[in-house]
Amino acid sequence: VQLVESGGGLVQAGGSLRLSCAASGFSFDDYSIGWFRQAPGKEREGISAISSSIGSTIYADSVQGRFTVSSDNAKNTVYLQMNSLKPEDTAVYYCAATRGTAQAIPTFWEYEYWGQGTQVTVSS
Repeated sequence: VQLVESGGGLVQAGGSLRLSCAASGFSFDDYSIGWFRQAPGKEREGISAISSSIGSTIYADSVQGRFTVSSDNAKNTVYLQMNSLKPEDTAVYYCAATRGTAQAIPTFWEYEYWGQGTQVTVSS
């Protein structure tokens, strides 16, 4: 199982970025993908999850209405579209996989497989 994030970078406040999470070694029919972020000195925060098998998406309050998670099963890739970015969104963003469907905002101990992370920096 492998997850590879891409798409991070530096953006001004109010701007947008789209993160990608390319997965291999498993099927989205069997696994859910969660997005997490970790800012310096802070705990890893679950912000979104998608269960493609049932068409379910979940968002934390901190990103609801600004971020959109989607999947392209043909490419085995999950995306996180991030709009209206704020300086407080600055963090390393990770995708992770867990077997089954996501029932709630993701918590890190529930996810088995992790990508290496991609840095997102939002300047004010």
